[in-house]
Amino acid sequence: MAALGCVLLLVLPLIGAVAGAWLGGTEGMTIGAVSGLLIAVALCAVPTVALRKARHR
Repeated sequence: MAALGCVLLLVLPLIGAVAGAWLGGTEGMTIGAVSGLLIAVALCAVPTVALRKARHR
């Protein structure tokens, strides 16, 4: 699962940048890359929070 999180942190911003560049040019590329990074960080944070809650039980 950790490897999947690391791959998502690399892949989602790249996918967002490519999709943003295709749809909106340079500004769209920046917005797509940032949104992809935010989604990847959120997807990595959810299991971390769940593991911390499970550890305290």
